[in-house]
Amino acid sequence: MRLVIAECSVDYAGRLSAHLPLAKRLLMVKNDGSLLVHSDGGSYKPLNWMSPPCVLTTVEPDETQAAAGITELWKVTHKKTGDALIVSIHEVHHDSAHELGVDPGLQKDGVEAHLQKLLAEQIELLGDGYRLIRREYMTAIGPVDILATDATGASVAVELKRRGDIDGVEQLTRYLELMNRDPLLAPVQGVFAAQEIKPQARTLAQDRGIRCVVLDYDAMRGLDDSDSRLF
Repeated sequence: MRLVIAECSVDYAGRLSAHLPLAKRLLMVKNDGSLLVHSDGGSYKPLNWMSPPCVLTTVEPDETQAAAGITELWKVTHKKTGDALIVSIHEVHHDSAHELGVDPGLQKDGVEAHLQKLLAEQIELLGDGYRLIRREYMTAIGPVDILATDATGASVAVELKRRGDIDGVEQLTRYLELMNRDPLLAPVQGVFAAQEIKPQARTLAQDRGIRCVVLDYDAMRGLDDSDSRLF
């Protein structure tokens, strides 16, 4: 990964147009070719970016650009859409490259990992006739928690969370978009399963045709003994 802190302006040209005026920013160039433009605010989200597949080329500024203080131009072009992100660099404060190696990926916390194991063993909780295909079904953008089939034999992708929020629905949506391009899997339905699902997440999931399932973790572990309860 290459990290550059520079005084720069940024222009996006394509299906949408956007402009970031001259300011000090962090430019992240990843090994997959993607470029992310960050500021000191905005939480984890970049101000602008170009996702792979894309190619970065460096261009010398012309006389007019050089007179305006531009020392270097980066043009990042998406290989499929032709959209371009153009970074006009005025001054570089820091430039370093780092080899990060292969990332092991996000590890689920103990409860989520256990929920996945339990649901795989009790897949019928999703409905009669459901059958487990496999846990951690790998896709090009990450592993789907559970791949199953319903009573009709249709593919079902299950995303598991302790607390289901909008980010989880967005994650499952990306998986579904990718998996539905695979003729061996399509059509793929989505199930968003969690111990608790926030109202906004439920609304978004339903709008996208994703079914929501609330899981009782204690009952799945065999700890919900109704005979020992007073009420």
